[in-house]
Amino acid sequence: MAESGKALTYKAFMNREYAFKHSPFEREFEFYDCVKAGDIESVKKLMTPLGGSGSGMLSEDPLRNLKYHFVVTVAMLTRFCVEGGMEMETAYTLSDLYILKADKCSSADEIHKLHSEAILDFTGQMKRISRGNIYSKPVIMAMDYIYDNLHSRISVEDIADSVNLSTAYLSRTFHKEVGVTISTYIAVKRVETAQNMLKYSDYSSLDISNYLAFTTHSHFISTFKKYTGMTPNEFRKKYYRSNWGGSREPAKKSKK
Repeated sequence: MAESGKALTYKAFMNREYAFKHSPFEREFEFYDCVKAGDIESVKKLMTPLGGSGSGMLSEDPLRNLKYHFVVTVAMLTRFCVEGGMEMETAYTLSDLYILKADKCSSADEIHKLHSEAILDFTGQMKRISRGNIYSKPVIMAMDYIYDNLHSRISVEDIADSVNLSTAYLSRTFHKEVGVTISTYIAVKRVETAQNMLKYSDYSSLDISNYLAFTTHSHFISTFKKYTGMTPNEFRKKYYRSNWGGSREPAKKSKK
């Protein structure tokens, strides 16, 4: 028997011996369905303490155990919210943000507080989505295609092919439902992604421009300034890792 199999068998035995049980799946999925529906009141009633009875032990270190459970919770929140209509970019940006915050936590109280904050944040976002526009399936598929290909050149023709619609029909439908043209939506999403990269990574403005498939660095700068009112460098100086307790200048990469 493989070592992992032995470990699993031993853990199952210990769980039986000490009458250890995991939380019922029905209640867990009811909770995540309420998050997906944006039902804040039900979420507050169903929400259980992080790493409480029935959660299992993922690490012998208590704080690390809580952090691991937090990551699992955020992954589930992200998955259910995407299924409920949250844009992938928004969901995964929120996920990354909270996991990075959790990594900085130094006490159980901080993790528990962040756990509640994340759940209510995701639920609140879903509540706003449920009250807002409900996009048709082709538009959601187009949004997903754009998100998956932000690092490549994207044409309206490519998007239309991916959803099996004519370019003209998709363009009209997208503009009617979203309120902006496809090209504007692409530009906005690239700028939003660039904002996150400028905040939370050490990549240079030029690197980010290339990664997000802008035609030139100057085009990236002008587009970024159009939607944020700042140049990429100005934005980085103001917001670089400001969420983790004190900004610092990004590390300079050595030139080879």
